[in-house]
Amino acid sequence: MDLRRDVFQAIADPTRRAIITLVALQAMTPSAIAENFNSSRQTISKHIQILTECELLEQEQNGREIYYHFNPKKMKEIADFIEPFRNMWDDRFNKLEAIMKKYKSR
Repeated sequence: MDLRRDVFQAIADPTRRAIITLVALQAMTPSAIAENFNSSRQTISKHIQILTECELLEQEQNGREIYYHFNPKKMKEIADFIEPFRNMWDDRFNKLEAIMKKYKSR
């Protein structure tokens, strides 16, 4: 059985979110990514591996270098999953606001 890492656990880590933000702007090598952090190159490589396993990053070989690209399709899947919950909470907050306004006007 192929066990994949949970994408929500992957994006829960602030370092991995920062890596996603960096790579979303431009493709980067692991060394270039690591230069933006005070962590070891091995630690950053582990974060990159987790993001790749979750398909949030894709890698491309260019000569001797590997470049990591952001995968917006995977992030869209996450956003699509979260959207119904966001809508539900927006609706609940709107109802609460209406009740509060109703009692405030009394």
